[in-house]
Amino acid sequence: MTSTVPLRHPAAPQSVPGPALAPFARVLGLREPTAEQFQELGEALTVGDRPMDELVEWMYGEGMASTRPMFERAVRDGIAAVPEAPGALREFFEQLEAVPEWVDWKKIRHAERITGLGGPDGIYVARDMSFLGGYLASGFNKTLLRTGALEKGPAKRFAETTQWAMDVTAPGGMRPQGVGYRSTVHVRLIHSLVRRHVASLPDWRGDEWGLPINQTDMAATLVGALIAPTIGAIGMGVVITPRDADAMAHFARYVGWVMGVEERFLPNGFRDSVRILYHTMTAITNPDDTSRQLAIPMGDDPLGWHYSYLPGVRRRVARSQHLSIATMFLGPAAMKELGLPAFTVPWYPMLRIPINLTRSVWARTSSERFTRAVARSRSAQEAFIRTLAGPGNAVIGESAGHIGKAA
Repeated sequence: MTSTVPLRHPAAPQSVPGPALAPFARVLGLREPTAEQFQELGEALTVGDRPMDELVEWMYGEGMASTRPMFERAVRDGIAAVPEAPGALREFFEQLEAVPEWVDWKKIRHAERITGLGGPDGIYVARDMSFLGGYLASGFNKTLLRTGALEKGPAKRFAETTQWAMDVTAPGGMRPQGVGYRSTVHVRLIHSLVRRHVASLPDWRGDEWGLPINQTDMAATLVGALIAPTIGAIGMGVVITPRDADAMAHFARYVGWVMGVEERFLPNGFRDSVRILYHTMTAITNPDDTSRQLAIPMGDDPLGWHYSYLPGVRRRVARSQHLSIATMFLGPAAMKELGLPAFTVPWYPMLRIPINLTRSVWARTSSERFTRAVARSRSAQEAFIRTLAGPGNAVIGESAGHIGKAA
């Protein structure tokens, strides 16, 4: 790990956006990162995913035409199904397929079920708090804009992200060769391809921005995608028990391990996952013009969603609905930084909190009700992906697919 800290890293921890995360962290007894922890976050801006990056360099050297099909077969069927695999490929997958001893599959199965309990509201929180709020991290935006994020549109990008979340939380999804495992390894490959491509662009300023898709950004993205929505679900009235929260943290730890996040940034328990989220946000929150470039189209994106009936009315309601959720979780100051209306009455969360509270309590009164509630919720989540993506399925990595094809 280099000791050079890119200029994007602030001199001191920054204020975390929104009225929820910082107070929640304080309730758990968490404080701002120490000088040593903050320095580590700055240094990690220059660190990628060494095992995958080395494999990608080897794939380029040998020729993608021959190595990419072998990689895809190993992802789908396991490295044992690729007897002709060269040593570099075999070594990578043997390490990846060796599930760490600390993995508790019972906790992971419980986490799979919990993520469905919030129904579409869980996805809404992920969109309007984590995804939209993520644009406040302008350092990460520099990479997004160079992969065609504006041209592809926010609906497509979020649909892909949501499809990945649905894959990893499918029953058995994170088992080796499971649908979530395969999706996560593909995302890991795409991250490495993007990192290599963007870092080589003539306008990329590594001394200022660090390495594209670095360890600090990946750690923030991991907990932002899997832990922040859990916190948000509590705010939306969903009952989350300590056992649920611990299972989600364990789940995030294993997903992050498969994704290529280094051990030092993988959570050990729910409190530690909130610490990682809080600390990374103090290091990467630095909004600029790119924040508005990406957030304003996302704010208006519901006006183009795919509704089967009364599309005009439902689109306008959806825009107000999602701005109301974003305002509640991000706060007026962050909304202003994003170029969105500084305040929208949080009418949707206020309507949903008593409903979610009642439903989640009722679901826990028996295992059968819980199972039915999770099934209904996943069905509603899948329907929302179709609303975003329109005809056809959301294909993970398609937004950056031109980079993979360029390989």
